[in-house]
Amino acid sequence: MDVLTPAQLPDAARLLAAGQMVAVPTPRWYMLCARADDPAATNAVFRAKQRPTAKPLLLLLDSPATAETLFDLSAGARLLTGGLWPGDLALRLPWKPEVEPVAPVGSPALVGCPDGILGQLVALAGEPLAAAVCSISTPAAGEKDHPALTAGQVAVFERTMRAGIAAVVDGGICPHGRHMTIVDCPAGAAARLEREGTVHARAVEAALAPAGGPHVG
Repeated sequence: MDVLTPAQLPDAARLLAAGQMVAVPTPRWYMLCARADDPAATNAVFRAKQRPTAKPLLLLLDSPATAETLFDLSAGARLLTGGLWPGDLALRLPWKPEVEPVAPVGSPALVGCPDGILGQLVALAGEPLAAAVCSISTPAAGEKDHPALTAGQVAVFERTMRAGIAAVVDGGICPHGRHMTIVDCPAGAAARLEREGTVHARAVEAALAPAGGPHVG
């Protein structure tokens, strides 16, 4: 496994384009990333994590504009993407009827638009990426199987799982160690806070306020 600096993100993008899996830091923890439209690459993520394929991966986009082309966005979804993307907010979104769903991320899909190093990599890749936390997936995980917060912990995961990670982008220590906030945004219905994480529920409420969104608490 190669260790790259953030200045070497173009190298990471080339690895992804070649069908490889790359580990990338976020404020929360390191994520395993692959091209969403590459079945062999996404299968490698499932295998590395011992994750059932019935548990979809996260879809990462470069902008709200890309979300508009792929998903049926409600008024609430547009407010959330406009107010809180890029960032640590994930939206559960229905695909547009004319768009073929990407199987590894499911339907509806859990969709993010990251900032920081991961966001830069998605932009360089020029296409959506599929991602999951660099850790063994539940229920296979044991008490000591925690998400990787450093590049060194990614290396331990790689050695232990023989995961086949081509490279890790070393962004230092990920300080938050919490999940993304998830908001369910069904078409034609009010947005609903599904899980609070690094984005506070009050931030979600504030973003939805122009639509008269319900109090989220």
